[in-house]
Amino acid sequence: MADDSALQSGDPMAGRSVLVAGATGGLGSAIAHNLARRWAVLTLVARRRDALAALDVPGHRLALDLRDPLSCEAAVRAAVGHAGKLDVVVNAVGVVAFGPIEELSVDTMEELFMTNTFLPIMLAKAALGALTQGGVIVNIPGVIAEQNLPGMAAYGASKAAARSFDEALAREARRRKIRVIDARPPHTETGLADRPLEGQTPKMPHGLDPVAVAATICEAIAGGTADLPSTAFT
Repeated sequence: MADDSALQSGDPMAGRSVLVAGATGGLGSAIAHNLARRWAVLTLVARRRDALAALDVPGHRLALDLRDPLSCEAAVRAAVGHAGKLDVVVNAVGVVAFGPIEELSVDTMEELFMTNTFLPIMLAKAALGALTQGGVIVNIPGVIAEQNLPGMAAYGASKAAARSFDEALAREARRRKIRVIDARPPHTETGLADRPLEGQTPKMPHGLDPVAVAATICEAIAGGTADLPSTAFT
């Protein structure tokens, strides 16, 4: 629960209950740090318990594999139990793979869509009934959802599907007065590209600072923004 100093801070995020999925990743951790400085009450979810323990951010920690819909429901229940409510869900989970589609394994394609497409759908489904009026759901398809690239075809398709989901979800959630933010930052130095499920990482220009990208996303949460195209980050 938020203490009196948080509620008196004047920041619109003070005292708001935020579930951060993928909290130990390069962007998820930057978002968690930003929100912690703004006195949000955090529930931090990642797959690895050791990485969660090492994360220097105050909050309730849960080691869960959100590819399981029951884990999505458990994460939402935990956030409500920790803070007494749920105001914001940030999904910063993602995986990547590189290489021509003819060389990509079916297992990798399935993992791309399970993590990048089905997981945000399942997490949103679990969260919709628990979010407070004026709540926010944030998904981060990234710039690849705006224009797919050769060598990233399946990865880009999984992210474009997530963007399409957000577009329709935003209309459905509006009835509940819940805002959906679809964030599409350009390549960001999160380290994800260095850990592909399959394939060799192509040469890329130096990406954006995750701290700056996180700040843009957190400002959108605090304000009234409902869409963050790639141009919003440059």
